[in-house]
Amino acid sequence: MSYKTIAVILQSKDDAQRVLDCAVPLAQAWGAHIVGIHAEPIPVAYSAAVGFPDVGVIETATEAAAERTKEVEALFTERMKAADQSFDWHSLTSYSGDSAYAGATLSRAADLVIVAQRNPEWASDDAPSVEGVLYESGRPVLVVPYAGPLTRSFNRILVSWNGSREAARAVFDALPLIAEAGWTEIFVVDPPEDEDEAGASASALAAALSRHGAEVTVATEASRGRGVDEVIRDRVAATGADLLVLGAYSHSWLRQMLFGGVTRSVLHAMQVPSFMSH
Repeated sequence: MSYKTIAVILQSKDDAQRVLDCAVPLAQAWGAHIVGIHAEPIPVAYSAAVGFPDVGVIETATEAAAERTKEVEALFTERMKAADQSFDWHSLTSYSGDSAYAGATLSRAADLVIVAQRNPEWASDDAPSVEGVLYESGRPVLVVPYAGPLTRSFNRILVSWNGSREAARAVFDALPLIAEAGWTEIFVVDPPEDEDEAGASASALAAALSRHGAEVTVATEASRGRGVDEVIRDRVAATGADLLVLGAYSHSWLRQMLFGGVTRSVLHAMQVPSFMSH
């Protein structure tokens, strides 16, 4: 089993190169088809001093959007042709102009979606909403970090396991990667005394994955007052993992927006690619 259709969310030239640096080698290894997705905002009509829509503003915004689309499409098609890669391209418009939200419907026909982590130096319009594609596509999402080296394959995988539905979904969505990896660790922070309360145990999960030929170990660690996200980041660094697999938003999205959480921390600060499902 492998991924045969990969949707790539390309918000701007800033993130497109990064996403394609990850997507193209994976697609080449799997013999997969790449679907490029880019969206621009629908121009908003502003009223002129006399009370009528300012046609000039609309025309300028429309021309700027068309130029940005042309630039991203050219970058995408050049990379595809240079790699002799099977692909198709979709340019969209939406009120937000967010390629992740606008492309969620198209992404539902893909095995995997790849999107860039937000770079804090980008303008707000240059960063796709990863939350949008996670919630709306129903597909697993590979989040590419905005900085640092990118691996062309994932040989050491860390699975963040809490027994939740979202974690189970992410693990088995990532099975093609886990089965090919040389090492996978199921990592549990603050394991409960009664494993039944957390759903399937880590050992049961390890056994299930090993039946697919995966090399799996299990590790646990107490947080001792640290945030779970900090414990996971430290474990990624300590093990040399090149991919983190975890369920997205096991707690409500609103709670994480207000109080923070593991998902939001990963989306903003994780330094290795993160495979997430909701």
